[in-house]
Amino acid sequence: MGRYRFASLWAALVVVLDQTTKLWVAATMELWTGFSVIPGFLNLVHVTNRGAAWGFLASESIEWQRPLFIAITILALGFIGYMLRTTPASDRWMVTGLGLIAGGAVGNLIDRVRLGAVIDFLDFYIGSFHWPAFNVADCALTVGACCIIVSMFLNRPRADSH
Repeated sequence: MGRYRFASLWAALVVVLDQTTKLWVAATMELWTGFSVIPGFLNLVHVTNRGAAWGFLASESIEWQRPLFIAITILALGFIGYMLRTTPASDRWMVTGLGLIAGGAVGNLIDRVRLGAVIDFLDFYIGSFHWPAFNVADCALTVGACCIIVSMFLNRPRADSH
């Protein structure tokens, strides 16, 4: 299977899972509500984020952040396309990582275009420390970045043994 098809399959899987879970959350929970799944560790919540990761630039008074994040996502997708073109098809770690990142970017882009904000719903916590809520697209972005790091580690230049 070629690198474009392989990456596209990963991206499509992420978008479908991401949008399905977000639609389920929006259909079953009122905004800003939630419930405990694993007491002391995991809640499912329905929150939105107008900003970037962890609420960066999420202020209601910043009107330009939506077009900015849409433009950044489109540029990132173009860069992913370039990276796929220059990556050997045999580098499955890199191709998988790029596909996961593309899917995560598109999943959150759909929310930004449709809603003006991203739906987040996974709320992990220990005691009173809560990790910022996130979603399937965010998971794919993180795992994709880890795959790229693995690829870079596996494909790093080796010192000659002379």
